[in-house]
Amino acid sequence: MKTITLSFVMICLFFLGFSQENVGYQKPSNEILELVDAPLAPAVQLDDRKEYMVLLYRDAFKTITELSEDELRLGGLRINPKTNIGSRTNYYNNVKVQRIKDKSAQQVKGLPANARLANFSWSPDQKKIALTNTTTNGVEIWVLDIAAASVKKLTDANVNANMRDVINWFEDSQHILVKMLPSNRKALIDAAEAVPTGPTISVNDGKKAQNRTYQDLLKNKTDEHNFEQLAHSTIYKVSLNGQKEQWLDSAMYGSISFSPDGNYVMVTTVEKPFSYLVPYSRFPSKTTIYDNKAKKVETVLEVPLIEDLPKGFMAAREGRRRMSWRSDKPATLIFAKALDGGDPSKEVSHRDEVFELNAPFNGTPKSILKTINRYSGIQWGNDNTAIAYDYWWNTRNTKTYVFDPSNAAKEPTIISDRNYQDRYSAPGNFVSERNEMGSYVLSLDGDNAFLIGAGFTKEGQFPFVDKMNLKTKKKKRLYQSEYTDRLERLNQYDPKKNQLLVRIESKSEYPNYYFRNLKNKKIKQITDFENPFKSIQNVSKEVITYKRDDGLELSGTLYLPVGYDKAKKDKMPMILWAYPREFKDKSSASQNTQNPNEFTYPYWGSPIYWVTKGYVVLDDAAFPIVGEGDTEPNDSFRGQLVANAKAAIDAVDKLGYIDRDRVAVGGHSYGAFMVANLLSHSDLFAAGIARSGAYNRTLTPFGFQSEERNYWEAPEIYYTMSPFMHADKMKTPLLLVHGEADNNSGTYPLQSKRYFNALKGLGATVRLVMLPKESHGYRAKESILHLLWEQDQWLEKYVKNKKMEPKPVTGTK
Repeated sequence: MKTITLSFVMICLFFLGFSQENVGYQKPSNEILELVDAPLAPAVQLDDRKEYMVLLYRDAFKTITELSEDELRLGGLRINPKTNIGSRTNYYNNVKVQRIKDKSAQQVKGLPANARLANFSWSPDQKKIALTNTTTNGVEIWVLDIAAASVKKLTDANVNANMRDVINWFEDSQHILVKMLPSNRKALIDAAEAVPTGPTISVNDGKKAQNRTYQDLLKNKTDEHNFEQLAHSTIYKVSLNGQKEQWLDSAMYGSISFSPDGNYVMVTTVEKPFSYLVPYSRFPSKTTIYDNKAKKVETVLEVPLIEDLPKGFMAAREGRRRMSWRSDKPATLIFAKALDGGDPSKEVSHRDEVFELNAPFNGTPKSILKTINRYSGIQWGNDNTAIAYDYWWNTRNTKTYVFDPSNAAKEPTIISDRNYQDRYSAPGNFVSERNEMGSYVLSLDGDNAFLIGAGFTKEGQFPFVDKMNLKTKKKKRLYQSEYTDRLERLNQYDPKKNQLLVRIESKSEYPNYYFRNLKNKKIKQITDFENPFKSIQNVSKEVITYKRDDGLELSGTLYLPVGYDKAKKDKMPMILWAYPREFKDKSSASQNTQNPNEFTYPYWGSPIYWVTKGYVVLDDAAFPIVGEGDTEPNDSFRGQLVANAKAAIDAVDKLGYIDRDRVAVGGHSYGAFMVANLLSHSDLFAAGIARSGAYNRTLTPFGFQSEERNYWEAPEIYYTMSPFMHADKMKTPLLLVHGEADNNSGTYPLQSKRYFNALKGLGATVRLVMLPKESHGYRAKESILHLLWEQDQWLEKYVKNKKMEPKPVTGTK
């Protein structure tokens, strides 16, 4: 009888170990909860004259009730079919206006009750802001009068914001183009109740169509019908007095943009056929130019369905692409064409050619530039001066050209030719200003332009402003931040006033905005936001540097627990948090771009909360994966991953702060992939936390992250890098967390479910937490609090209070 009883108990315990837990939403300890509940400071917007400041307030999180509202996932979009706006839209709930010369802000009058505000759009004269308000039944347009600090409703809740780009101002600042629900919209079909009329069939005629594993795609005829209805809008011209007139008939309108002079409108529509392989951004489209009275002028672009591109990250479709207005001209279109047929495997002297096309847009386009790499954009100056950019992912190369748009025969000058991952050599971004048409162009002083740079150096971060002669390429430094105890971010520079808009912060001082006058050296504070995270404002924080066993220099931001005595040096548990990044050269991979003076902000996914619970935290630890020359980074992914981790632990252990037997590792997305690999192939950690990751790379067979090769070209890489394939090696407790509605390419929820099943079947210590309604990043406060509780419980059990057992010599499994 004792044997039978014992066997029954063992069976119960066996099944209990595999059972589901019926746990409601939990909250973490008070130390963590206090930080989560801290209010957000407002977002800040300034007019170009720097007379007014608009302060936008919102809650830090959504609620699970909001995330549970109706949602359709179609063609890569997530739409609330009842309100006709993106179901994951972030809303502001309050607005204040402050004259910069005043000391306090005014509460905006007339805001709707339970305001859910989004899509803020400044008028050309910068006296008003149009915005949307989402009600329980739909979307309205409201207008904010900035000087009066008051808003009024302009339309009923019949606006269609499903395809974005919902508000576009006319040049007179008195009228707006608005997408509205069409009167002939057909009823949506409930997919759960739809009766199939036949099978869903996909075909291929022999072409290669190597696409990423996109989420939220159309799946059947019901999805096609619903997408078409939700995408259709009728465009209306709405005046500020509330009058409206139909401007264009119903169609599936995407982007809308006025020419700089306001006389023409470029309108892009989504066309059929739809696809079940790619999102709506790759459906067929048509771009048409209208005058500002809605008369059709010319169709300038028709793009077919894009399911099959040449192989490679630098592949591009043939024909006109990247069509936009030239910002320094009244009405001139700009576009590029691939000179290599869009195929990066072809060897050519120049990859792209850029053209311009003047109104009325039916003539022969004029070639103005050829780029050596793939064209990526132009900053316009004037008739004779513009700055162009290109890049090539495979070599990490980017070039910057200064050229004369009026003379294509004149050879462009390359003023920068560099590795874009080399942050120490970054020259900065050219300063722009609004011209008389309200468009942004290069800020020029004769032959001189101006650059604002982040200022990363081996000695630290010192942001700067340079004046550059575009003919001689000579530079003069106008300003360089000298702070070593603060971080000064340079947001805008006005050459005429010789004045900077800067944001200054320290590890304990909340970021605030200032005007810095470079002529008289005076600085004027214009915001005064307080630090809401008082409990951690005195935490020790420093950037440490250390070397990997191959000599590669690494870095990370080290936090010590609240109240930690450096003289006593108690051995504390540690959390290492990281995200791997691929590089093509060791020099760039070894650069330190962390600043210890950056404000300590514990966002929802941060490990910093645990400094309140007695943990050392090494955040943003450098995890470079390097492959130089013909060698790709992932060819030695696992070895470099373990080497990075060991170097980080060794460095902090050498400082005397940690018990290296009680170290946890955590990461999100590709960082979760890193965690699973580290726990499978090393014995460095006591436990791991992996959030929203992908663990079986054969489920992403046409590339992932920065891996360009497909599975059939490099099967050993896919196998070696996949933790799922090595689940039998997992001997370390692992907490898996995933949003049930993850829409990130490759990290669909099935990845965590199948990995958990494999680990469970092989006897690993593992817990899987699926967060309802959550996407790749988590939004609902209930989800965030529960996530923090789960992580805290896991760390307390398997790290802080780890049962000490004999372990093998530290190293690779």
